[in-house]
Amino acid sequence: MYFTPPLARLIEEFQKLPGVGPKSAQRMAFHVLGMTRESVQSFADSMVDAKDKVRNCSHCFHLSAADPCELCTNERRDRQLVCVVADSRDVIALERTREYKGLYHVLTGLISPLEGKGPDELTVRELVNRVHDDNIRELILAINPTVEGDATVLYISSLIKPFGTKLTRIAFGLPVGADLEYADDMTLSKALEGRREL
Repeated sequence: MYFTPPLARLIEEFQKLPGVGPKSAQRMAFHVLGMTRESVQSFADSMVDAKDKVRNCSHCFHLSAADPCELCTNERRDRQLVCVVADSRDVIALERTREYKGLYHVLTGLISPLEGKGPDELTVRELVNRVHDDNIRELILAINPTVEGDATVLYISSLIKPFGTKLTRIAFGLPVGADLEYADDMTLSKALEGRREL
């Protein structure tokens, strides 16, 4: 299909976003053309503003415009309880539950030899320093049960166990309302592993 060059460039830029294919990129580009100039300018300004101001917190590595971030400076949070996650999206997911009242540590990824990402590219060293310096009572590993996630958990466990800090991992398994007969083998296996006493 032929698009005039400015429109073609806009479509190409939208296609660079994760999960956006050619048709979605075209829909977004045409939507932008239908917006007022002020709305488009506000949209563009918000992207540049976020890119300029949002950084990793120097303490927990969650994305924030403040350093330390709002979670680290919240005095009502349990400072001896730290939940370790792969990235900031996981922090947001856990915060939505309104159940967790401790602090976080964002690894900024997972160990993935296939992608050339080792422990030195993550914030593991900073995590070990926090456990040592901040007298952490418990580390909750909220990391997905993938090959990369499991490798990361094993690596962190080997570094933290000598400190005597309690290490736990969130349970995985059947979602609420699911039927056993429709669950796959891995999900059932994780559900059995994560069982708890009533």
